[in-house]
Amino acid sequence: MSSDPNASTPRDYRTPIARARGLGSGKTGTGHFWWQRVTAVALIPLVAWFIGTLLSLVGADLATVHATLSRPWTAILFALFAIALFWHAKLGLQVVIEDYVHQRALEIALQLLVTFACAIGALASLYAIARIALLG
Repeated sequence: MSSDPNASTPRDYRTPIARARGLGSGKTGTGHFWWQRVTAVALIPLVAWFIGTLLSLVGADLATVHATLSRPWTAILFALFAIALFWHAKLGLQVVIEDYVHQRALEIALQLLVTFACAIGALASLYAIARIALLG
């Protein structure tokens, strides 16, 4: 039998403040991590397609641009691009704010600002895409 009285108790690696508060894992970090990676991977081909589409429209007249953007698959890909872009931006900015803003009130205000800005940007983009694709 061991003479060390602490040999049978597991070590507690939490900081003193975490032990005092009784806080553990928030159980949300993994989901956030994976969604950021999923949107990043989705954006790789979408950005390549987006740049290719823009380059193909250089020097084109308005009717050609409108006809290209009105195609169903083009509109769908533009919508996917907008959703993935703003979602990825929101997730990334959320992490930056959580890591570098240490005043709780400012952190909450910035998180709300980022959430609303990304939501408004995504909705405005989807509205513009739908208007061009559906209303001509």
